[in-house]
Amino acid sequence: MQLIKPDININFTGNRVKAYTFSILLIVISLVSLIINGGPNYGIDFAGGTLIQVKFTDKIAIESIRKGLNSMGLKNASVQNFGEEDSSEFLIRTNIAESGGDGLSQEVSKALKESTGVEPEIRRIEMVGPQVGQDLRTQALLAIFYSLLFITIYISGRFEMKWVLSGVIAGALMSGVYFLSLFKVGIPFLITAALIITLILFWYMNLKYAIGAIVALIHDVIITVGVFSVFNLEFSLQIIAALLTIIGYSLNDTIIVFDRIRENITRLNKLSLESIINRSINETLSRTILTAGTTLIVLLALFFLGGEIIHNFAFAMIIGIVIGTYSSIFVASPILIAADKRLGKK
Repeated sequence: MQLIKPDININFTGNRVKAYTFSILLIVISLVSLIINGGPNYGIDFAGGTLIQVKFTDKIAIESIRKGLNSMGLKNASVQNFGEEDSSEFLIRTNIAESGGDGLSQEVSKALKESTGVEPEIRRIEMVGPQVGQDLRTQALLAIFYSLLFITIYISGRFEMKWVLSGVIAGALMSGVYFLSLFKVGIPFLITAALIITLILFWYMNLKYAIGAIVALIHDVIITVGVFSVFNLEFSLQIIAALLTIIGYSLNDTIIVFDRIRENITRLNKLSLESIINRSINETLSRTILTAGTTLIVLLALFFLGGEIIHNFAFAMIIGIVIGTYSSIFVASPILIAADKRLGKK
């Protein structure tokens, strides 16, 4: 199926400065929002506490629910509507990790019935201790970090035949992060420092394909997390799964373009690298649009029809697919031009 004419010639690389400016603006907005909000809006999975989902048969005021929770000693609990605005379903969150299972369910049901006059249906109760939440947060950051480093090994080996060099660098960085984490050094600081060191080393060793891929993936993750911070959406384990999926999708899209660039460098060696990259992006544009378009159709169906439970997951995937497709064209590939110019000057 051919949506794009074979002889199309959109000047993608000629607009790379505008694209860089747009990307930097999005990243700055994301980082500023994260700093102002003190990080993402962590859900129960990461922050620890208790989540209770209740449903009433009649319309109930939130204040009456808070009154019932206060009688239980849960004075700082947050209550919000869940699902449709006119539904009588609510999510109750508290930073206290209550325990008791069925006993807690009965206690909540009794307190809410007394304050609202309607017996609620307790649909779910989730409890996570603060230490467990902190451990999950650390493991999630490490999962993203390790996946990025393994990707750099694969890209360097496949496109530049530097398996050993990239493997040694990645292994040293992983070992360094693990060793320093034993001394209680902050994991976010360690990972940020390790990624910066990775980019610097790859730049000076001219691993241009690897640095293009890793910058694009970091770009995608930061902006997706930033969107959640700007809209104050809950950041849970589901979103970590979405981020890892986005990394895989964006990498696949980038590899398709990189493969075509490598083929055209051999076949069209009389052209400049900028012309070759631009031609390669145009030649794979039809495939890129088809893949992103069909994926978005499924994600939009999940977002609008999949229910509240996977709403944030679908939203993260939609943002990630759009940003990932954009970065494959306007971030990953143009970095090859910058690396080539640096090598020429050297």
